[in-house]
Amino acid sequence: MDKELQLSSVVDSHDEMVSQQPQKRKGGLITMPFIIANEALARMASLGLLPNMILYFMGSYRLHLGKATQILLLSSAASNFTPVVGAFIADSYLGRFLGVGLGSAVSFLGMTLLWLTAMIPAARPPPCSQPTQGCKSATNGQMAMLLSAFGLMSIGNGGLSCSLAFGADQVNRKDNPNNHRVLEIFFSWYYAFTTISVILALTVIVYIQDHLGWKIGFGVPAALMFLSTLFFFLASPLYVKITKRTSLFTGFAQVTVAAYKNRKLSLPPKDSVEFYHHNNSSDLDLVVPTDRLRFLNKACVIRDHEQEIAPDGTAINPWRLCTVDQVEELKAIVRVIPLWSTGIMMSLNIGGSFGLLQAKSLDRHITSHFEVPAGSLSVIMVGAIFVWIVLYDRVLIPLASKIRGKPVRISAKRRMGIGLFLSFIHLVIAATFESIRRKKAISEGFLNDTHGVLKMSALWLAPQLCLGGIAEAFNGIGQNEFYYTEFPRSMSSVATSLGGLGMAAGNLVSSFVFSTIEHVTSKDGKDGWITDNINKGRFDKYYWVIAGVSALNLVYYLVCSWAYGPTVDQLSKVITEENGSEVEDSTELKNVNPLFDDKVSDSSKEKELTEFKISEENGSKKEELTKD
Repeated sequence: MDKELQLSSVVDSHDEMVSQQPQKRKGGLITMPFIIANEALARMASLGLLPNMILYFMGSYRLHLGKATQILLLSSAASNFTPVVGAFIADSYLGRFLGVGLGSAVSFLGMTLLWLTAMIPAARPPPCSQPTQGCKSATNGQMAMLLSAFGLMSIGNGGLSCSLAFGADQVNRKDNPNNHRVLEIFFSWYYAFTTISVILALTVIVYIQDHLGWKIGFGVPAALMFLSTLFFFLASPLYVKITKRTSLFTGFAQVTVAAYKNRKLSLPPKDSVEFYHHNNSSDLDLVVPTDRLRFLNKACVIRDHEQEIAPDGTAINPWRLCTVDQVEELKAIVRVIPLWSTGIMMSLNIGGSFGLLQAKSLDRHITSHFEVPAGSLSVIMVGAIFVWIVLYDRVLIPLASKIRGKPVRISAKRRMGIGLFLSFIHLVIAATFESIRRKKAISEGFLNDTHGVLKMSALWLAPQLCLGGIAEAFNGIGQNEFYYTEFPRSMSSVATSLGGLGMAAGNLVSSFVFSTIEHVTSKDGKDGWITDNINKGRFDKYYWVIAGVSALNLVYYLVCSWAYGPTVDQLSKVITEENGSEVEDSTELKNVNPLFDDKVSDSSKEKELTEFKISEENGSKKEELTKD
């Protein structure tokens, strides 16, 4: 008996020692190469397919320019919209690991299917040996195979969009004193390799397609996508896998439903804090909702504490009763929608198809033996973006600060407006240049020659490409910063997805404008503005139409900007100047809207917010924003 007790004690002590041994933590910088490789290879594969795709449609499938452009615009819209759906599914059900993994696999299937359309002769129309006698068009089955490839790639992109957030999960450790530095390293390398992959896609892969044909040109991206998927799954045992999260989109739906169910309910007095449902674990520490969009406030009104509130303080039925936080988060997204809609114009364009055909009509020789691929000229725009970012951040802003003797900074909202203005100028230059190019093509006798190359350098496209890149740098970065600073931390995922939603909306509007102009200008059998022969078409007039819409959008932006009022940074600066930079000790903080994580609403409406209180964390964060 004593031996059994001794043996038992030894076993227990051994088990205790084993349980006390520290387990190897997952995640960390060791996962960074796999995640970055996954994103860089996937980006290189997907972007490498796009520049020359219009040539594949018009050549191998004999689609007209109008139909081919519509397919590309709708495909781009789908690829920009699926990340929102992907983020919702990953955050609510699958987790980000499965989201990225399945997205990679589905993208690989789509690229493989596209490669098979080039490999299998029966997957596309037969060669056209005698164009004068008519050529066979693609059958429904052939078009279904082609469109299925693009559909799979769009769906896969929805999962791949979770890559950045999944990577941040691996290195984001609050107990690490150097956590901010580790995150900075990850984001820096992530964007650096993404940029390199974009440049390689627009140069190397485009060159392969031009000189080695579609079979190898589509096979290389498919192989890269396979490697991307393989690298991601190889490190599966190393990843931190967070599978369950709460979704803001579900919260938005709950607020909408609850507000509708309680629509006949009378709102209690503003100082009746006990009638509003609060989230005790909230960082925002809201007391009562704001007076904006008051009909939504009914979603967080408590009618019967015993029947609606659980013992732990949560709502028994979240589709009947929501928290003040949830209500104000929905208000935040509604308030920013008008300004967000002004960014749609940045993606309203004539379609990348025309730019490629335009470049092919120009002299692209650097030397007598080397000709730049037409699809690679967009590298000029990419280069302009990054050169301008460096000049703006490292030269212009420090120089302006030195001249004025105090820090100079252009607010995010103002940068959005500057980007829209530069986009308008870019469209005016593009319309003017196309008018000049068309006149020169006619004077050189290329009116009916779709393959004629003008005695005009393709570098004349550089000014409009550079200006378009600078406009994108101002507006795109300004939008991201604006959403991130105006929204609470809990809405960071929404902030990052709004830019993609704007591009998706822009592609849809572009498709609508394109089809409308094509239909209106070709009535009664007339030659429309949009033809397969760009020398016969009037794409210069198309550019002028878009430039006019851009001018109206600029006026619309000014109205929305005025209606939005001061941003967080602007009100933070005012409060700092009035209170000697001691923000947390100022009584003015009671007028700050705690929804926006130390963010403030219009100064003209600050009285509405006096019922709110703010946590010490929010106060300290305001100091950081003020210093920045």
